[in-house]
Amino acid sequence: MKSMGSKLSVAVFGASGGIGQCFVIAFEKDEAVRAVHAFSRSPQKNVPPAVFPYPFDLLDEGSIEHAAELISRGGPLHLVVVAMERLSRINAIGPALIAKHFLPLLDRERKSVFAALSARVGSIEDNHLGGWHSYRASKAALNMFVKNHAIELAYRNTNAVCVALHPGTVATSLSEPFQRNVPTEKLFTPEHAVAQMLTVIDRLTPADSGGLFAWDGRRIPYRRPSRRWT
Repeated sequence: MKSMGSKLSVAVFGASGGIGQCFVIAFEKDEAVRAVHAFSRSPQKNVPPAVFPYPFDLLDEGSIEHAAELISRGGPLHLVVVAMERLSRINAIGPALIAKHFLPLLDRERKSVFAALSARVGSIEDNHLGGWHSYRASKAALNMFVKNHAIELAYRNTNAVCVALHPGTVATSLSEPFQRNVPTEKLFTPEHAVAQMLTVIDRLTPADSGGLFAWDGRRIPYRRPSRRWT
């Protein structure tokens, strides 16, 4: 997080999930972070002093708007992470609603980042196997939301970055049915995945806004280039 300075205020949506929880822990241990706003549907207990838990309902936009209102009183945010993989799988509307209310809270004076967990399978160009119709479609929709928000964000906040991140295959309950087909070296612990994604976030610049990036920093193309007819 060196590229973002000190006294950072960050928000994590899906803070009680496997990956989201690891993001919260990583931020809480980072000396550059002064406040972690942790959002989850289930109650959070015994949290460290620097972590501020918030309940929210993804299906209730009012709860997201209310949370944004509360946080805005404490100054701008420097990083927003949407780590709700399972909910994104159902649809991409939730992350889009979070972006609607939290992108305006990003710091305009220095680098700030909005990052939503997506997946490589949401890339049309990278689809070589077919299958997983609903999952692929929801991730492709999320990628489009990220691209749209990035374009609009650039007009009002030139220091901000809005991206989608592919964490790789992470050993959580969500990926459990598919883990047996994944080589051991490519099945990541949540802690490893979060560390990799934070490295990617640290290297991002406004020129990267709107892109989909894998855990190793490589940019994943959204679609196949259009064919020219002659």
